[in-house]
Amino acid sequence: MIIDLLDTSTTAVNKKLDELREQAGVVTMGRVGTLIIKSDNDTMLEESIEAANAASHEHPSRVLVVTTGNADAAEARLDAQVRVGGDAGAGEVVVLTLSGPLADHAESVVIPFLLPDIPVVAWWPDIAPAVPAQDPLGQLAIRRITDATNSDDPLSAIRGRLHGYTAGDTDLAWARITYWRALLTSAVDQKPHEEIESALVSGLRAEPALDVLAGWLASRIDGPVRRVVGELKVELERKTETITLSRPQEGATATLSRTGRPDALVPLARRETRECLAEDMRRLDPDEIYFAALGGIDKVQYA
Repeated sequence: MIIDLLDTSTTAVNKKLDELREQAGVVTMGRVGTLIIKSDNDTMLEESIEAANAASHEHPSRVLVVTTGNADAAEARLDAQVRVGGDAGAGEVVVLTLSGPLADHAESVVIPFLLPDIPVVAWWPDIAPAVPAQDPLGQLAIRRITDATNSDDPLSAIRGRLHGYTAGDTDLAWARITYWRALLTSAVDQKPHEEIESALVSGLRAEPALDVLAGWLASRIDGPVRRVVGELKVELERKTETITLSRPQEGATATLSRTGRPDALVPLARRETRECLAEDMRRLDPDEIYFAALGGIDKVQYA
């Protein structure tokens, strides 16, 4: 069910939510969090809502979507859209379009919709503030999620995350390589237990997940780490063997190769945004390894 409330107020929207909750039997007590999404890109906004709805089956949440209407309008105006039931996953979605002077006060509009005593997560699916924790919406959240993949300059964006980092920040590019990190760690933990002397990370140029993967390796090993443009793979060089994890760009199965051993095929599809979002909403404590990986990017040698 989707209901549009034009030129409205936060009080009127909350009353409508209460009314719909009584009619549909939806209870606030079932919510485990509030997710704030901020984007002014219509296409990205709908994709983000779909991802949030999918993630809500694991994390039932109230989703507050904030977007800018006509920022140059003389009069402040709030237009809202309420989505419940099948159009809101396992939660409820409130889309807030701010126009005029109201566009500069998003936090004041959002606060009346925050559910009491449950964590708040803020997500910028495309263009993110330089310091998310200092953004008015970011100040409301204990977890702040960005996505360098959708920025105009992905490499610059993921590099900039270090300078704007505050405990509680993360980027979906980091969640996209969770399985890559797990497979590489598992391979290194096996014999011959030698130190990694160097590493190579190869793939598309505009793929910040690979940049932060290279940064993670650079933060963990003493040898050089190179980042090149080419086929999708990671190579780890040890004294007596080379470990290679490779996958076709559009594939779902990777090949794990090791010197002197037969190749192994492992499932390794590209993770969807909804999976990455659900993972990041699952973890609300500071991610120190992600922070170290951001610092490691400056040590990576780019070819």
